[in-house]
Amino acid sequence: MRIAELESKTGLGRHALRFYEREGLLVGVSRGPNNYRDYPESAVKDATLLQQLQSLGFSLQEIREVLNAMRAKSIDCAQGARLMAEKRTAVDAQIANLRKVSKILMREQQRLEDRAARHNLSETPI
Repeated sequence: MRIAELESKTGLGRHALRFYEREGLLVGVSRGPNNYRDYPESAVKDATLLQQLQSLGFSLQEIREVLNAMRAKSIDCAQGARLMAEKRTAVDAQIANLRKVSKILMREQQRLEDRAARHNLSETPI
């Protein structure tokens, strides 16, 4: 598939996609006789996962490890399982922290709404 189609399917821009390709995170990209890049279907899944992991704060090196482990045909299963467990533990910790922040924000929102109601203040957009 051409880069425009990959952009459309992933929501990533062509500069990001080319960067990930240069970094070795998107693999299997070939060039046609016209020198256009041709991305494999697997690039959609890889780019989407890459974007999600990056949004969770994973470094490019950590993402590379995850993608390489997923792509490996002859991976040390115990090592791969440990890597996935470590990453999952990190994600679970982030989720727990986000839940704490959400509760704090909810309490503060409620406090401000109660105060506004006591003072007869109408809601104004932020």
